[in-house]
Amino acid sequence: MENPNNPKYDLNKIYDLDFLFQEEAGIQRRSWGENVTYYAGSGYLTGILLGGSRGIYEGIKSGEKGESRKIRVSRILNSTGARGSKLGNSLAALGLIYAGLESGIVGYRNTDDVWNNVLAGLGTGAFYKVASGPRTAVVAGVIGGLAAGAVAAGKHVVKRYVPI
Repeated sequence: MENPNNPKYDLNKIYDLDFLFQEEAGIQRRSWGENVTYYAGSGYLTGILLGGSRGIYEGIKSGEKGESRKIRVSRILNSTGARGSKLGNSLAALGLIYAGLESGIVGYRNTDDVWNNVLAGLGTGAFYKVASGPRTAVVAGVIGGLAAGAVAAGKHVVKRYVPI
């Protein structure tokens, strides 16, 4: 327990700040840089894990009878690396696009609600598949918007009904 007679006691109470500027204290969301890092990093990690798991499965399944252990391990490692890196890079790119669009939409609308997530998901899906043609881009945009809306709604349900 701190001594109230210590001269530093009052200073610690007064100058114990969490934010440098008072305007930052009112913001309840991550910055653009934090969003980019979070979405791209978690997307890459998820892609590496899921793609690597798929690669392990394919490497084991494509093995031939009578091949040596070295060849089998090499086949598994090659398929794991190929599948994991491809999916990881794809999900990281989706995370980068989503983070940029979400931050831009929040800045433009000057509100922070579920519609920002839905619009960012819609734009991410459409932008990611725009090279495949307009029909594919529209379908991917709708899927992205629905997925982002479902995640945002699930987040609110968990906050409301799950005691943490």
